[in-house]
Amino acid sequence: MKQLSKGKIWLFAIGQFGWSLLSGLIGSWLVSFYLPSDEAIASGQPVLIPQGRVILGLLTVIGGITALGRIFDAITDPLVASLSDKCKSPKGRRIPFLKWAALPFAITTLLVFCAPFNPANFAAASLFNSLWVCITVLAYYFFITLYCTPYTALYSEITHTEEERMLASTAISLTFIVGTAIGYLGPVVWGALTPVVGERVTAIRLTFAIFAVIALICMYVPVLAINEKDYVTTQPSQAGMLQSLGKTFSNGSFRVFVGSDVFYWIGLTMFQTGIPYFVTSLLGLPEAFQSMFLVLMTAISLLFYVPINMITAKVGKKNMVVFAFAMFTAVFAFTSFTHGAASEEGLIPTPFGGATAGQLVQGLIMIVCGALPMAIFGILPQAMVADCAEYDSRKTGESRQGMFFAARTFCMKLGQALAMVIFTSLATLGLHTEGGVTVNSGSGYRVAAMTAAALCAIGGIILIFYNEKKVLGKDK
Repeated sequence: MKQLSKGKIWLFAIGQFGWSLLSGLIGSWLVSFYLPSDEAIASGQPVLIPQGRVILGLLTVIGGITALGRIFDAITDPLVASLSDKCKSPKGRRIPFLKWAALPFAITTLLVFCAPFNPANFAAASLFNSLWVCITVLAYYFFITLYCTPYTALYSEITHTEEERMLASTAISLTFIVGTAIGYLGPVVWGALTPVVGERVTAIRLTFAIFAVIALICMYVPVLAINEKDYVTTQPSQAGMLQSLGKTFSNGSFRVFVGSDVFYWIGLTMFQTGIPYFVTSLLGLPEAFQSMFLVLMTAISLLFYVPINMITAKVGKKNMVVFAFAMFTAVFAFTSFTHGAASEEGLIPTPFGGATAGQLVQGLIMIVCGALPMAIFGILPQAMVADCAEYDSRKTGESRQGMFFAARTFCMKLGQALAMVIFTSLATLGLHTEGGVTVNSGSGYRVAAMTAAALCAIGGIILIFYNEKKVLGKDK
């Protein structure tokens, strides 16, 4: 069995760049595309589906669709993991899934944003658009599961020591952050394309089409570069899906980790979904600042990668992640109190539009303080899941890496589904009518940011009970 070289690790990590770019488009822009802010509508963004809480008086249409998609995604995770764990292809248990899922994954991501009808033309258009979004979102989540579940399981199998896992985790975290950051550049790209193509929505779709092609190429790199059989000797699992899932959750340390992780993903997803609104509605900044802040946060987080690895070797993964929970709690709480300028006096000209010193300082505090926990969560949880899978393999003699990562993502996506429901419902708290026009005061966005802070605090408390020494075999 070969050892994975550093070059191969980076080739493997390029696949993460591809799928994180696609995931970033959905995570960052789906809600704001179909639930546009007042500023986006003023810039020419059409309203394609019904707005407001129209489902049982509690949920928005896009909130209900995204929640359904996350639940569907969570259900398919263990199914795909079981199929992958039991796969007997001569090419391996994981690579065949990556090969066949990449293309439909890229296509369906683009189609999510291509609702075909203009509600201004006929009354049923928004209903048809809602159906289109629902179907394409479900397809997107199915294909991301087909790619990502075997991909993350392969990460655990081709790394054989804690040091290798940390190196590979750092590499895929880096490509994940860069891929997500490229997705954050959407407003910059479609802002430049809009004068050329004439319509904002056409420019957005063209931007996402370009990103989808780039992502597709990157997702095929590990398929072509990694010969799975050279690095993995495990035999296909014989256990059924429910039996394998039950055995995975019988691991007490893993249950504690997942319980903590659920609260992290609810809080983080609410915050990420709210960023376009926090920037434009709370801080009162032009839309282009969304990309600037997110890319700058990503760039700053990369500076912490080497120190995080060095400090983690001394204090352990658990302590670092608990610290990251505390940092995110503070950042999210701070965001709930941010505010825009009282007037347009004293604006500082920037490439992204005019802003006051107060607006810039608040935005910089938010992103600089959020960069460190972003880096920690980018690197360490993935390695902690691999640690739990390796510990369970030593303890039981069974190799179920796919199910461990699927079990984590199962709970993660249920948390994300709940986050979308909570955020889209809270966001409408600020809606009111002035002079016959519906406007948003932003109070719902503040409540959402504070709720995300509280959820991260709970996640950190739960993780305190994670027994890292036992998992790593250092409790003797």
